[in-house]
Amino acid sequence: MNAETTDPTSQSNYRQISTKHFSLDWSIDFHEKVIKGSITHELTVHTNDLKEVIFDTSDVVIKRVYVEGESCDAQYSLGERHEVMGSALYIPLPAGLQPGSSVKVTIEYNTTELGCKALQWLDKAQTHGKTHPYLFSQCQPIYARGLLPCQDTPSVKATYEARITSVLPALMSAIRVSPPAEGPVHDGKIVGQDAVIYVYNQPVPIPSYLIAIASGNLCYHAFEKLEGKDWTSGVWAEPDIINDAWWEFKEDTTRFLAAEEELVGMPYKFGVYDLLVLPPAFPYGGMKLALLTGDRTLVDVVVHEITHSYFGNGITHADASHFWLNEGWTTYIERLLQQILHSPAHRGFSFLTGSKYLYDDLKLYEQRNKKYQKLQIEFEKGENPDDAYSSVPYDKGANFLLHIERTLGGLDVFLPYMKDYVKTFMGQSITTEMWKEHLFGYYTRFGGDDELEALKSIDWDAWLFGTGVTLPVPMEYDMTLAQQSYTLAERWSKTKDTSEFSATDISGMDANQIGAFLERLQSFDPLPVAHIDDLGDLYELVNSPNAELRLRFYQVALLDPKSAKSEQYATSALSWVVGEEDGMVKGRMKFCRPIFRAVFAVDTAMAQDKYQEHKSSFHPIARDLIEQVRDN
Repeated sequence: MNAETTDPTSQSNYRQISTKHFSLDWSIDFHEKVIKGSITHELTVHTNDLKEVIFDTSDVVIKRVYVEGESCDAQYSLGERHEVMGSALYIPLPAGLQPGSSVKVTIEYNTTELGCKALQWLDKAQTHGKTHPYLFSQCQPIYARGLLPCQDTPSVKATYEARITSVLPALMSAIRVSPPAEGPVHDGKIVGQDAVIYVYNQPVPIPSYLIAIASGNLCYHAFEKLEGKDWTSGVWAEPDIINDAWWEFKEDTTRFLAAEEELVGMPYKFGVYDLLVLPPAFPYGGMKLALLTGDRTLVDVVVHEITHSYFGNGITHADASHFWLNEGWTTYIERLLQQILHSPAHRGFSFLTGSKYLYDDLKLYEQRNKKYQKLQIEFEKGENPDDAYSSVPYDKGANFLLHIERTLGGLDVFLPYMKDYVKTFMGQSITTEMWKEHLFGYYTRFGGDDELEALKSIDWDAWLFGTGVTLPVPMEYDMTLAQQSYTLAERWSKTKDTSEFSATDISGMDANQIGAFLERLQSFDPLPVAHIDDLGDLYELVNSPNAELRLRFYQVALLDPKSAKSEQYATSALSWVVGEEDGMVKGRMKFCRPIFRAVFAVDTAMAQDKYQEHKSSFHPIARDLIEQVRDN
């Protein structure tokens, strides 16, 4: 069982044989909270004398296995379970397979409720409409193996098709074949009662972490189609918020995608760009209830997700060690689009606000694991890449690319390279070394001695492998949009009498600028308790429906965990994050992790009790990381 692999998180032998296409036939069981069915892999052989295929699995129940239609139940085996990587599934193959030949393997199985970190099952009370249960998945970075036996590495990309039987509307990360998205909800059948078969097709090869499913009381509202575009776009949400969701995103989503196409010089290739407004328990960024502010102040997050269509979904990191290629490029391009869509000042402002999270995380890892301060991390075999989840690959990566842009002479020199990078690697999974080699190769062919010398002047080791709480070189950003925020924060930090402030102080700021004001306050000594009370009341932060602002207010209020009112604000912050206040848990790790970290510093027992009471409301991935905060 010699599986020669390079991905430190996979036990599969994808170098010897890899999936090119797979077919899913699933039935969603909301009562047992499992998915039952089968997956058929169509694999291509890469080496001689291949005796078996090895798949990654985690807590799935294998029922039957077929190779080329023949049962091999007596021959397959599951390896010993690894805490992070799960159990390798070994399936023997027919003798005589040659490189380039194909083989088909079918596995009948079902997921498990407790062991599957890829899925979260919500009771109807945890949804917005509170009428039907809800299922959604999150396979990144290594949790697809709990949803389906697969080669769970971004080095393998495959097309897929799916037949999903469900009593609730079902969505997947693919193109809907039937029933039509704009037809009657649930094909005109009774939602929650009648089973409907949903058919999907994904003709573009994608990595396993992009396989996604959601099922609940969902309906669709299309956005206006842009003239001359082959793709369509719209939004899915629960019926009672579908109109709000459509209003929030209808003006900007297609405009953003068209701007992205123009910037990168390549048409969007996935055919459909739909948004799904997820329940607030979803652990990562993207489309979720926290973005429905009613004033479109947070819709720019769509730019980040759209950019992933090219950087991440299109050009993909080969394994977790090169994850920064996904997020660093995406963050860099997202901020460049801010300049195109708004102004150069918006680009600088985005870098400035991102640097707050970056430096916080660099300081955190200074005490815990300096290895995670690096861009290119040398993961050990079986090490959990979620342990390194932070803003480092996003913001350190984006700053690295900004530094390269500036060192080469600006956007006029760097953007043509970016387009060639997209053209060269679209559809591939690459390493940092491949990216760097292409970068130097491009300027060797199309640049001159000045560009090559500029590239050689960069301290590559410091950027890729360096540790520490600062960036390898000081970075300066356009401060125009931050000036008002920083000036106001300085006034608050110095004042002894808050009567000099009024609500009009922030009337000309947008939500991002108010957020920058609150972030800047955290760089000063903690405010007196009375000042915090006035801050929350005066600017209506203490009850703000904007999750980004509420988080930052609590971070200011809890900056001194020993203050006279820290317990009061900790209680309020916990009530907000677990959903006692408004019925919506703030499950995104951007919100729940820092809140629990701050409250654990105030009162460990209170934080632990509240977490245990509401633990089931958080996604399994978020639970793991909250518990890491508690235990460190």
